[in-house]
Amino acid sequence: MEKEENQNTTAKNHQEPEKETTKPEENLDSENKKEETAQEAKEEIKEPTPEEKIAELEDKVARTFAEMENQRRRFEKEKEEAFEYGGYSFAKEALNLIDNLERSKQVLESDEKLKDSEALKKSLEHLDIIKKDTISIFEKNNIQPIESLNKKLDPNFHQAMMEIEDDTKEPGTIIQEIQKGFTIKDRLLRPSLVGVSKKVSKKEEKTEENKENIEDK
Repeated sequence: MEKEENQNTTAKNHQEPEKETTKPEENLDSENKKEETAQEAKEEIKEPTPEEKIAELEDKVARTFAEMENQRRRFEKEKEEAFEYGGYSFAKEALNLIDNLERSKQVLESDEKLKDSEALKKSLEHLDIIKKDTISIFEKNNIQPIESLNKKLDPNFHQAMMEIEDDTKEPGTIIQEIQKGFTIKDRLLRPSLVGVSKKVSKKEEKTEENKENIEDK
């Protein structure tokens, strides 16, 4: 009997503990909390009012009109430039006429057979007339020659091709024009190719002084 009682007691002690069960009240509290959290989230993401929607639409319309106005201005500017500078390439090519006239003149002047002849004089006169007429036509179309001689070198209009020693002029003064430059309205068509003055170097000054001293002796 005693053994049976001990066995029953041991069996009861080894039985698994009972699982805890959740009460219905706790489930309700949890669901209520979830609903409250969802409600708070909805309140945070508020739908815009009609006034706010109207303000947003007005802003979009204003931006669209501003963009359209900018495009219209760009178009007008491009149209004006096309009208004013449409002949830019043609004008640049036409400058070769003046260059060729100048070269022809130089060839005739350097011809020893024609030197001091009446034929040379008349030919040069005709070439000068043609050159003046060509420049006059250019000027009527807003193509202007660039004045260079005795001017200070301006990189916007002149391109220095050489330096010439000359103490009578301020350094950087244009004393030779190799090729005439032109502008079309306010735009550079081609720069003038020029030679500018620079101070005589000290070595050459000393050489000149030595020559003078030798001559005086």
